[in-house]
Amino acid sequence: MAKVTRLTKSFIRLLLPVVLLLLISIAVAGVWLVHEASRPVDTGYLVTPEKYGMLSSRGAQVTEETWQGKDGSAQKGWLLRGEPNMPAVILLHRYGANRSHLLDLGVKLNEGTNFTVLMPDLRGHGNGASEQKCTFGGCESDDLSATVEYVKGLKTADGQFQLIGGGVGIYGLEMGALSALATAGHPDVKAIALDSIPADSDAVLSSAIGQRFPFARSVTEKLGQLGTYAYFYDGCYKRGSACDMARQLQNRNVLLLAGGDAAEFQESTSRLSKCFPNSVKMDSKTDLSPSGMNILNASLETSASYDQRVIDFFRNAFAQPMQVASRAL
Repeated sequence: MAKVTRLTKSFIRLLLPVVLLLLISIAVAGVWLVHEASRPVDTGYLVTPEKYGMLSSRGAQVTEETWQGKDGSAQKGWLLRGEPNMPAVILLHRYGANRSHLLDLGVKLNEGTNFTVLMPDLRGHGNGASEQKCTFGGCESDDLSATVEYVKGLKTADGQFQLIGGGVGIYGLEMGALSALATAGHPDVKAIALDSIPADSDAVLSSAIGQRFPFARSVTEKLGQLGTYAYFYDGCYKRGSACDMARQLQNRNVLLLAGGDAAEFQESTSRLSKCFPNSVKMDSKTDLSPSGMNILNASLETSASYDQRVIDFFRNAFAQPMQVASRAL
């Protein structure tokens, strides 16, 4: 018996370093995957306001703006001012994209409603984004709260009056949609349009890792999720689900969009429709072809139809406040 015990202890001592080495390797691999995914490949801007302005007089009015996030980080975006005392809409791109992907929609929205439109770059995205890391909807939500405050504080061209009246709307695509939902409880946010919203930040991370490291995707995705606990030790990574966020909303206008071209997010978007309380006025269209995830590759007719759906939603969502403001004038 004593001999068996000695053999068992020897075996454990022999195996323990191997197990520890394996655990350390898993942890390092997970952190490395998150580190790589948190720095999206910079694809550059598809089009700039200067070039867009050659085709559109409204597009030529887009200005470059900067403001501070809640943590003091530098935020930047393109601003297209609307008429005074009208609402504003913030457009948020998906992971791996940038504000230029939404410039055309922003100009059309401004033309169709006379709302002020702001198109920011999310953390880790856009030109000169190397100083920040993407947090997959975590700190992006905190940034968005500061962005809403910035928009509400905008003044008219003469600097004498507040530009925005009637509240703020947010359009978000994928990671942008998750950030929009997390910020929808802000008292100034009245309407949100969410396209292909992930179930949580883990889903955004998994999609990002799967695209960059498709080999053994199911394994790398799990490793990445484990790596977030060490990489985002500062708490910037939010682990709450989109459904939990939706349950907390009251008296908002919501548009849900999704399509089969992004099946993983189509399913999570459809499930989300059941999470909102009865006070939320919701419209849902989850059988688009394509969704906003691939709308840049769609025909002009399909793209125009998609844009018009978003424009009509925000116009209708703010119709009553606009009428009230008109009577007050």
